[in-house]
Amino acid sequence: MREALRGLTVRGRAFLAAGVTAIVCAVVLGQPALSRVGVLVVLLPLATAALLGRARYRLALVRTTSPQLVAAGQPARVNLSLTNEGRTPSGVLLLEDHVPYVLGTRPRFVLDGVGHGWRRQVSYQVRSDVRGRFEIGPMTVRVSDAFGLVELGRAFRTTVPLTVTPRISPLPAIPLGGGWTGSGDNRPRAFAFGSAEDVTVREYRQGDDLRRVHWRSSARTGDLMVRREEQPWQSRATLLIDNRLLSHRGQGIASSLEAAVSVTASVAVHLSQRGFAVRLVSAGGEDQANAWHLRDSTLNTGPLLEALAVLQTDNRSRMDSTWMGEASQGGLTIAVFGALDQHDVPLLRRIAHHTTSAMAFALDVDAWAGGGRATGGSAPVLTSAGWRAVTLGPQDRMDNAWEELGRMGARGPSIPVGQA
Repeated sequence: MREALRGLTVRGRAFLAAGVTAIVCAVVLGQPALSRVGVLVVLLPLATAALLGRARYRLALVRTTSPQLVAAGQPARVNLSLTNEGRTPSGVLLLEDHVPYVLGTRPRFVLDGVGHGWRRQVSYQVRSDVRGRFEIGPMTVRVSDAFGLVELGRAFRTTVPLTVTPRISPLPAIPLGGGWTGSGDNRPRAFAFGSAEDVTVREYRQGDDLRRVHWRSSARTGDLMVRREEQPWQSRATLLIDNRLLSHRGQGIASSLEAAVSVTASVAVHLSQRGFAVRLVSAGGEDQANAWHLRDSTLNTGPLLEALAVLQTDNRSRMDSTWMGEASQGGLTIAVFGALDQHDVPLLRRIAHHTTSAMAFALDVDAWAGGGRATGGSAPVLTSAGWRAVTLGPQDRMDNAWEELGRMGARGPSIPVGQA
């Protein structure tokens, strides 16, 4: 009852004040008829509050988003299914769903005629230009009586996630160097360091022929491993993004980090469509949730794009190098770098030596700084370390830079001075 009294609207409080005033005037003026009117006016909001306070509504809400993974700038639809599972009818329902401000304004709905077995479906659209993972909900419900005298609040605590992935630009097909063109029988140069069997094994699964057990790999890993010689080799690509705070300039969606994330996402989708198994490595190392896709699994960049959607800057001064293990030698490495200095050169040389082909986008991060002057980026540093690198500024087209990398590959890999 106390909650219902606190839920009196301005109209309900005005009725109470008018009723009390009428009763006082009736006593002062000696008008019994006026007092009866005052009592009626006072009892109306009180009786309404008592009825709403005792009512037990059983409203159920099911909220879904379609799709749950959407690219920045693309709309998604939120579907709401409301049901009254109780026997008590209600008055007007005022619904407000809580959404993050980057997804738009809070949607509001007014529904009436909520009786037993009532069901209603509504939907609204959200859109974000900012990547990230957002929670939609909870929803607040305001229940009002037919006279608008009392309004009570209810809330559904459930929420649903919506992941907004980076913007993806279509890229043209380019020669990626050597035999790295997708699925096929090509083998990486890692075979120069060991036998083919060492890199074509997988964990034992129930039902596998025990004659296919590879005992050397099993002894080395501690788990039972079997050969996968009958499966064609799948080309692999490592995507390295330098997300160190000191490497980037600018703020928000206009920063060089957002450009780096968008470039990485575009390359990941492009390579996956060409049959590559892709993994993501950041300045903090490799995320095990985004390790290599297996050949016998469906290629899906969803987890990788989700990781890029929530990628933030890293405060470390040096990039992690533990991801360059013996088992992942060879293959194609495509990196997106911000500002680099001479302290990064040893690691850059290690990566170039570790991989079959090292390609990089060198972001001209000074052009992203407010009032900054373009300096050409870190392409010279990368070239001296054995990389094929192309400079990318805020006004440059990503597909043109990608084609330039392909032309550099057709002319042959860069050879640092003094290492020919």
